[in-house]
Amino acid sequence: MPENRHRRSPQNRPASPQTAVRLDGGPLLPRDLARVARDAAPVRLAPAAVHAVAASRERLERATRDGQPHYGVNTGFGSLARVRVPDQQLADLQRNLIRSHAAGVGDPLPDDVVRGMMLALAASLARGRSGVRPAVVRTIIDCLNHRLTPLVPEVGSVGASGDLAPLAHVAFALIGEGHFRTPDGRTHPAARILRQHGLTPLELQAKEGLALINGTHLMAARAALLLHDLDRLFNAALAAAAMSIDACRATDQFLSPHAADLRRHAGTAAVAQRLRALLTGSTIIPSHRDDDPRVQDPYSLRCMPQVLGAVHDAIERFRPAVLAELDAVTDNPLILPDGSLVSAGNFHGMPIALPLDQITPAIAHLAGISERRSFLILAAADPEAHLRPYLSPHPGVSSGLMIAQYAAAACCNEIIALAAPASVANLSTCAGMEDYNSFGPRAAAKADRALRLARYVVAVELLCAAQAIEFHRPLRSGRAVERAHAFIRQAVPPLTKDRPPAADTEAIAALIASGHFDTL
Repeated sequence: MPENRHRRSPQNRPASPQTAVRLDGGPLLPRDLARVARDAAPVRLAPAAVHAVAASRERLERATRDGQPHYGVNTGFGSLARVRVPDQQLADLQRNLIRSHAAGVGDPLPDDVVRGMMLALAASLARGRSGVRPAVVRTIIDCLNHRLTPLVPEVGSVGASGDLAPLAHVAFALIGEGHFRTPDGRTHPAARILRQHGLTPLELQAKEGLALINGTHLMAARAALLLHDLDRLFNAALAAAAMSIDACRATDQFLSPHAADLRRHAGTAAVAQRLRALLTGSTIIPSHRDDDPRVQDPYSLRCMPQVLGAVHDAIERFRPAVLAELDAVTDNPLILPDGSLVSAGNFHGMPIALPLDQITPAIAHLAGISERRSFLILAAADPEAHLRPYLSPHPGVSSGLMIAQYAAAACCNEIIALAAPASVANLSTCAGMEDYNSFGPRAAAKADRALRLARYVVAVELLCAAQAIEFHRPLRSGRAVERAHAFIRQAVPPLTKDRPPAADTEAIAALIASGHFDTL
């Protein structure tokens, strides 16, 4: 639901994957970052951005001739900031910075994360506050457009003085000394693959190495992709919730707009309204309205507006933090329009690390209440639901979807651990100069893992609820729910005999990831 509401703005209308993303110094949208990162949408640098970048470079070069020390331009870095570097060694300073900071370890980051990080970096540099030449921005864009993805180890950033190590691995490839991965999954030495595509390795000049690595672009990219995916997951979770209401032959009284209004939270009202809309036209709800001995439904049904409404509100608090991060300049020092260089702390990751830590518990609740509804459907403890145990075609001989709920429970158990925040513990770095770090990259990685697990949990609920709906035929659920049911049946046939649920869960998770439930 959040994505549908966000899309009403004209600037957020759906775009073809091949519609170019234009970097003009303005805001970068999560949707556009996802298109470049995952669909290889082309990137273009606007003339106005070229002018702003060139003007910023001219201001920086004037500053380097004033005879004064300027951090990262003609000095060392971090705790070495008091070391003055001679003019003839400024290029060596930047190249050595990249080499020494490419210190990441572990498995490579996914290609979409690296491509998103590159786009966020290029968009930030295009705002003309970092003092790089236009050639630096163009080199990043050329690599994106040729689908050359630097090989970047996953672990190494503490999320404070920018995402130093991951961005250094990107820059290491840009200067022809690292490695790129091509769309076929193969890894190539950077210099060779750049040459094959007619590209020239970047030769860094004063401050340019620092500008490439001293930003929060890994955190920003992961947050943007997470928001994009979270909107889709939330839409699917609402579809699953509505389908489960009819699957369990529950009442819809708890969706009362008057009750929701009295709770005074926007998300409660929004979720109740959306669930009512999804169930509009249901013939299952009125079929058991009279003579049903049940007085109240379990909390996993009755408290949907309150629980999922709280998740809705958490997403809406997360959204502006992500949008702000994508629109930010997180470099240091900053080149101001009056020509002055300002050393500040824009590179610190806490403004996005804390929101990333706060969204994971919301994902945990989205998954947790979904798993409880799957349990409710499969337990068949209430004869008024008219369901067989585990939705089995032949209970006893066939186990039906019994173990699908086990998988959902296992996912929820891991999500619980992932909900512990990363940003509340501090470890000092750089001889104490960088004495308070955000660890936002870990917060982002945990949130991403939690979302992927939650997608499986919701997929299990959709699998179970869709099968349960079959027991109520010829009655129909709401028109929107029936469309969701049709999506599922296009990917997963009804259960007529035992088969492995794993492939069915994967197929429905793929529907969620691709946005099939966004248009209900």
